[in-house]
Amino acid sequence: MSKELFDRVSLRCSRLTTHAYSTSFSLGIRCLNKDLQGPIYSIYGFVRFADEIVDTFHDFNKARLLERFTAETYQALSEGISLNPILNSFQATANKYLFERELIDQFLKSMEMDLSLTHYDQKGIDEYILGSAEVVGLMCLRVFCKGDETMYQRLKPSAMRLGAAFQKINFLRDLNADFNGMGRNYFPDIDLKNFDEASKQKIEANIAEDFHAGYEGIKQLPRSARFGVYVAYLYYLALFNKIKNTPSHVVLKNRIRVRNRQKLSILAYSFVKHQLNLL
Repeated sequence: MSKELFDRVSLRCSRLTTHAYSTSFSLGIRCLNKDLQGPIYSIYGFVRFADEIVDTFHDFNKARLLERFTAETYQALSEGISLNPILNSFQATANKYLFERELIDQFLKSMEMDLSLTHYDQKGIDEYILGSAEVVGLMCLRVFCKGDETMYQRLKPSAMRLGAAFQKINFLRDLNADFNGMGRNYFPDIDLKNFDEASKQKIEANIAEDFHAGYEGIKQLPRSARFGVYVAYLYYLALFNKIKNTPSHVVLKNRIRVRNRQKLSILAYSFVKHQLNLL
């Protein structure tokens, strides 16, 4: 009983962080079975705080903050507790579901890359996406599979492709903030100073391939997880379609969004398909 209250408070912090930063992910998590929601909130809180360090805290020594966050992460994993409630929540999930250390290593390495790299070759961006998105998908998959190693290995490639698709859509959505705001270009061989329709369509074709592979995996997820992941998939698909229908010069200057009303429509549509087992 001595730590249970603190653990519940820690989880509430992770849940509050998710709700504050992402209405779309919050919506998807709420569509998971109750026993899966807490662990996924914990993962989101962890990755969101790390991402905030490298993307937002410009008036502070970001390298030092990330170094401290990394050290505290490993200490929390080792000791089974942290006075940082976000890390305490994450370590509980990581230790319960036996996250491979390399997943966490790779994620933090990608966050470190964002401190100094602004342009990537293909090898570099593959490594960055592996750490910033694909391994996060694998952490979630560990939770969804609940120790079923055969299922995890079977769905692992699809989970990675879906994470990559989500990340690449985020890159397109955030072109203005990333390129014009921080000078970052996550698209090798694409000259964003001369971003045109041909360049945009090349990126979109690559994303479409990842989306297709990711969807095949969603259909094979346990029913306890399938609805929530499908909601997130449809939200990103709606965002992707909106970006495809937006001229390249507008995408470069404005952050494309999906309205809340459309998100609710996606939720209703997803629920019907899930209930009728039509995914």
